[in-house]
Amino acid sequence: MHSHRFGRTIHITRHAAARMAERNISESLLLDIIETGTLKYKNAEHLWAYKAYADRADNDLCAAIELNAAALVVKTVMFHFAPEG
Repeated sequence: MHSHRFGRTIHITRHAAARMAERNISESLLLDIIETGTLKYKNAEHLWAYKAYADRADNDLCAAIELNAAALVVKTVMFHFAPEG
């Protein structure tokens, strides 16, 4: 997968892939979260992308992301996400 928003290839860790399966989050849904979701930065390299979907009761869905020069790495995915601050 590739993110046009970030201009990087998307890598999904094994942990994130397992959480996606548990939480019924497909790659296309993950891509939509990354491309169109709200962003909250922890710092220049770590952020969360999150979004609510009308057909899901477990909102907000969130991807925890690490940005590096070569790729966007999805570390995990969450549901019922509530950004701090």
